[in-house]
Amino acid sequence: MIQVKNLTKSYGKLKVLEDIHFEIEKGGIYAILGPNGSGKTTFLKILLGMVIPGSGEIHYNGEDILKSHEYRKHIGYLPQIARFPDNLTVKEIIHMIADVREIDSLPEPLIALFGLDSFLDKKLGTLSGGTRQKVNIVLTFMFDSPVIVLDEPTAGLDPVSLIKLKSLINEEKEKGKIILITSHIMSLVEELADEVFFLLEGSIYFQGTIDALRRKTAASNLEHAIAKILEP
Repeated sequence: MIQVKNLTKSYGKLKVLEDIHFEIEKGGIYAILGPNGSGKTTFLKILLGMVIPGSGEIHYNGEDILKSHEYRKHIGYLPQIARFPDNLTVKEIIHMIADVREIDSLPEPLIALFGLDSFLDKKLGTLSGGTRQKVNIVLTFMFDSPVIVLDEPTAGLDPVSLIKLKSLINEEKEKGKIILITSHIMSLVEELADEVFFLLEGSIYFQGTIDALRRKTAASNLEHAIAKILEP
């Protein structure tokens, strides 16, 4: 369970998050949405321990994460742009991350699923953006993490790989995991998400199901609902 209480963050006079408060009590897919500058990335970085909030608390299974780093071993994270040394091979980066998380073997099923067998000995710097994203997906899902954070996970993926990723996300959901996802592709969110959190100017404008948001905005789909919220 994740509890967020009165979370705030400012950079100088710029208030990025203001009194964010919510709870996630059960497994499922939760989309964190909002326009650029709404605070999505800042919130995720606080959850991941990469940014210290100005005030407030985040609790994971009852423990204050701001007072410990141990909780991070329970989180799988796929960043929007993952930066790894270009001179490492795919096999080397997988082994390196596995060593950090104390995993003994390569995630062979995931490597096969995304067709990376022939790329294991190739350097990361020689790979296309889509292939690098497949490597990032393997690095995220190779651990049995109860919480998974996916920041724009579909970037650069071809249609076949996208279908495989969506299936993988749903499989993890069925295991009772909490999956947080950010995406600008509303059709993806509409297909996958159980609930959405919509951030606007650093505050939660809406929290609930996509159907509830459509009713609230009298919109036919999620894309049009978001457009109505953002209309001047």
